[in-house]
Amino acid sequence: MFYLHFRNELWKLFGKKRTYIGFGAFLVVQTGMLLMFRFGHVRADMERVLAGNGYLAEEYISALTVAVIMLIPQVALLMPLYATLVGGDMVAKEAEEGTLRMILSRPISRFRLLLMKWLTGIVFATLLVLVLGGTALCLARIWFPWKGMFVSWPGIGFNVLSVGTGFSLYLWSLTFMAVNASVAVGLAFMFSCFNMKPAAATILALSVLFVSIVMENIPFFESYKEWFPTYHFNTWIRIYSQPTPWDAVGQALCILLAMNLTTFLVGAAAFQARDIKS
Repeated sequence: MFYLHFRNELWKLFGKKRTYIGFGAFLVVQTGMLLMFRFGHVRADMERVLAGNGYLAEEYISALTVAVIMLIPQVALLMPLYATLVGGDMVAKEAEEGTLRMILSRPISRFRLLLMKWLTGIVFATLLVLVLGGTALCLARIWFPWKGMFVSWPGIGFNVLSVGTGFSLYLWSLTFMAVNASVAVGLAFMFSCFNMKPAAATILALSVLFVSIVMENIPFFESYKEWFPTYHFNTWIRIYSQPTPWDAVGQALCILLAMNLTTFLVGAAAFQARDIKS
């Protein structure tokens, strides 16, 4: 019964057209960014950065380098948007349409219903990130060679990596991006469990994340930055530091997983107290 219920939730989620908005948007944005890399002035700027640090541009302007650079704005802006869009719909939409009354008339607990939906959201978040990272690397590989990579970003400095190390860290970064997307889905899912419209749940989740980004970057709140969830979201880019701070990475991962579990439990508690069937 667990398997059948989980399969049914997956079928419902991926049977909705809006579930695929994020996948299509990522593909369009990545294609546009790749054209800018290929025919714009971005490549010349990258060559100047490499030459200024004493490296040959042709050895490090590669598919891996371009893929990571394309991911940075999408992970910061687009991924939370499409993750919360789905998370905010998972419970609130069915409550709005009256579907939950029919489901809860059957011998199934509210906790199990929410658990299935929450696990479905995690599956969606993981697939979203896999498509995001996979298409970025595949599209970049069309026009750029498979060589070493360089990463230059505030907080990690300038680092050059061999192709083997770079690809390994790229796969690790996708793992942490999947955790980030799961937290965004979980946050919207929590608000969706309250008595509100799907759009309100999505907007509240996005507001929490955007306020966190703003507060994190205000100098006066520097000593409190570890209290903001989006600070730990940046772990996926910090793993490109040399050497990789695995202790700090593991700590951030534990915080994000605990945050995801907390939002689920808060949402479940709120849903238990709701009067759905009246």
